[in-house]
This record gives sequence, structure tokens and C-alpha cells, in this order.
Amino acid sequence: MQQEGTFHTPRHPQVTPSRSGDLFNPACPTRLLLDRVGSKWTTMAVLSLASVQGELRFTELKRQMAGISQKMLAQTLKSLERDGLVARRVETTTPPRVHYRLTDLGTSLVPPLLALREWAEQNMRQVQDNATAFDAVTPREGL
Repeated sequence: MQQEGTFHTPRHPQVTPSRSGDLFNPACPTRLLLDRVGSKWTTMAVLSLASVQGELRFTELKRQMAGISQKMLAQTLKSLERDGLVARRVETTTPPRVHYRLTDLGTSLVPPLLALREWAEQNMRQVQDNATAFDAVTPREGL
């Protein structure tokens, strides 16, 4: 059954104005954005592409994003391309060279991601200290 304020595509609910701002609704724009860009690999790919003027090749991105597998990078870039945040260009050489760059929409995502990174750099030590202190006095259930 379709919820009020949504219409569905085969894979994703769509944003409609009547449900904006309701994080409990699957069609909330913020919730949809977090579903799309909330992974570390997506954030790293966008910020890596933002760090250069122009394009990066697949292998250059993989080198910059330490720890990512080739499969995960390919999936991440395909998702970003699908959402219009990244553009892909293929050179018809042997082997083909594939280049990626941020679109204007992808570039507009950079300032919020940088703000999140700044917050993390300023506050994660305190968050980790709080978690350590909590764990020291709180019994672990189910472990």
C-alpha cells in the first residue's frame, strides 16, 4: 500500500512536498539523502573528487580511498552517477580509461560534507571518551 505523500519507483520512494521534514517517513528528503550519502565510501569519493580540478581516473580514486575494494568503489561510483552527483567519461583506448568528476549537484554537496567533517574533527574525541566512560559503568547485555 502506498503511503500518503509518496509514489514509488521500483527501488526508491520519491520526495513529495507534503512529507518534507518528517524523518519517520521514508519519503523525507533528509532521510533519503542520508540513505544515499551516509556511507563513508560515498563521502570519501565525493571529497576525493572535490579535491582536484577536473577528473580522476578509477585507479586514482582507488589509491586515494585507502581500504576500499574495487567492487565497492565501482558500486559507490555507479550509485553517485545514478543520482547525478558524479559524471563518468570513458576514453575508447585499450584498455578503456574511465574518468569521474563531480557534477554541479555533486559540488553543491561538498560544503555540508566539509561541515560534517569539521564537526567530527572537533567532537569525536569527546564522543569516544563518553562512550568509553559509559561502557566502564554500564553492564553489557547479551554479550
